[in-house]
Amino acid sequence: MPLALAPILVGIALAPVVKRLTKPVVRGAVKTSVGLALEMKKAAHEVGEEFTDLSAEIAAEMAAKSDRAPVEKKAQVKAGRAAKAAPTG
Repeated sequence: MPLALAPILVGIALAPVVKRLTKPVVRGAVKTSVGLALEMKKAAHEVGEEFTDLSAEIAAEMAAKSDRAPVEKKAQVKAGRAAKAAPTG
């Protein structure tokens, strides 16, 4: 028997055993990876929701502030006109 043929025959004989032993390990690694990916996706989604809520809240505050500013300014102007129009004693 040639010298190179022995490792080939040993490899062929051990291949099913190695496959049987490594399949559960590989399956566990893939299962863990998929689980981690799903958890990361869920966490990213939650962060996205928080960011959306925060930006909507800030936009609402800015809109309320910009709506209120002209009203406050008009009230100040009216108060100033009333003070000027009132006779001083």
